[in-house]
Amino acid sequence: MEQIDINSPEFQAELEKTWKFVEKVNKQFGFVQNPDSEVNEGVAMGLARNRLIYGKRYCPCFMVIGETPEERKAADNRICPCKPALEKEIPEQGYCHCGIFCTPEYAQKHAIEESLEEAVHLHSRGLTKEEAELLVTKEQLDAEELEALLEARDLGMVKFDLIDVREPMEYQMGHIKGVDELWPTSQFYDWFGKIQNRKDDTLILYCHTGSRSYQIQHVMKAQGFKHVGNLMRGIVSYGGEIVR
Repeated sequence: MEQIDINSPEFQAELEKTWKFVEKVNKQFGFVQNPDSEVNEGVAMGLARNRLIYGKRYCPCFMVIGETPEERKAADNRICPCKPALEKEIPEQGYCHCGIFCTPEYAQKHAIEESLEEAVHLHSRGLTKEEAELLVTKEQLDAEELEALLEARDLGMVKFDLIDVREPMEYQMGHIKGVDELWPTSQFYDWFGKIQNRKDDTLILYCHTGSRSYQIQHVMKAQGFKHVGNLMRGIVSYGGEIVR
């Protein structure tokens, strides 16, 4: 799989085109961008990357299926702005799956909720060992649960490996402090064969919004991996420390 240098003139030129594309979509459909600029930046960079590699702006929050253009077309991969987003996700929930396109009403509501959450949400204590051992068995974790587990791991209460399944350029932009390994989704078949001896390990996966890690989680569980968790909504939902 081709690796993209995010600092190259080629990528930066494509990223500029992608932002113009985003502006055009917003104007055409009356959307606005997510109040969280990191969500927008991550999605835009993923769109630019896919455009350079595949020639189309495939949705960066889903695996691109197919080795050839014909196979990718037959697989009905999402191309931004995708049909599910326009016909179902945005009308019903106010934002597309990746989160870059929102209705004005959702964006305003989300901004208020974020401000309120930051003001009122306080943790009264850390986890006990028993609670940590129970929590690490959950298949779907929210951001606060993962943050609590990382704290518990630092205290020796629980053991697990945190795995980033995004692409190297996304990892370079920022990753969760405490991540143990990077297993890029685009290189899935390369690394999956090398971890067959780790089916008893406790693993927690995360990506940008939770889609890629969710897909990989289900493949791994179907192949006999016993303890695979997933960070719901991905790194964009994580309020803990990010290494940049």
